[in-house]
Amino acid sequence: MTKEEIRAAIIDILNDIAPDEDTSTIQDDVSLRDQLGLDSMDFLDIVMELRKRHNVEVPSPDYPQLATMDSCLEYLHPKMG
Repeated sequence: MTKEEIRAAIIDILNDIAPDEDTSTIQDDVSLRDQLGLDSMDFLDIVMELRKRHNVEVPSPDYPQLATMDSCLEYLHPKMG
């Protein structure tokens, strides 16, 4: 997958987890939690959906790598690319 395809996949997951949030204005270098009002359960849902939809394991020590869209893309590209 390209980084744009990975970004679209992440946004698709975010739309399912936080359907009332506007994901069209996500700033790539700002915390997703802060932008979308995500709590720790929402974040775990993101990790679970990555595993379920894309067969990507994210071990708990790597969770900080998913803080922003930029960091998500850098972390996931080698795993999904």
